[in-house]
Amino acid sequence: MSDATLQLAVIIGSVREGRFGPVVARWFAEQAEQHGAFAVDVIDLADTPLPLELPPVPPALEPHMARPDGMADLTRRLGAADAVVVVTPEYNRSFPASLKAAVDWHYTQWQAKPVGFVGYSGGSGGILAMEQLRQVFGELHAHTLRDVVSFPRYYLLFDQDGTLKEPEGPAGAAKVMLDRLLWWGSVLRDARRERPFAAEL
Repeated sequence: MSDATLQLAVIIGSVREGRFGPVVARWFAEQAEQHGAFAVDVIDLADTPLPLELPPVPPALEPHMARPDGMADLTRRLGAADAVVVVTPEYNRSFPASLKAAVDWHYTQWQAKPVGFVGYSGGSGGILAMEQLRQVFGELHAHTLRDVVSFPRYYLLFDQDGTLKEPEGPAGAAKVMLDRLLWWGSVLRDARRERPFAAEL
């Protein structure tokens, strides 16, 4: 892997039974791999215990806080990422509690990194969830991308094998977002190497 290759974490935000997230994440990971500029790491939150009970001192004040033993791999993989894509459904006009827990257990792992969104839901295609996530990641000093990939009525767009029936539009949107991730990810990675990010500035 060359130094120009970016580490891209693709996070499956839903952990509910019967979720569609892995299908969408698999499709997006294929787009990222075909793009050629990324080493793709698909992170399934269903594989990690995510307690809702946070410690008394938040990670913003104690970056190296003690976390549950089962969270160590997630923390390491988020820290290694140069860019992040969150694959999220929309639950009651917002995003899943599992995703919020994963975000809140970490802090420095998000800083000065670009974050893109792939949303899916019934009517809106996850837009409302993505807009709320912008506020959350902004508080963590991450840079959220304007360009997104959205799947409204996703159950009509994919066949039973998880293949998009009409892939051209979504593939085009994914390429735009990946191009943006490459630019921001490269610039911010170089900046973090040159000068460690200081949230208090």
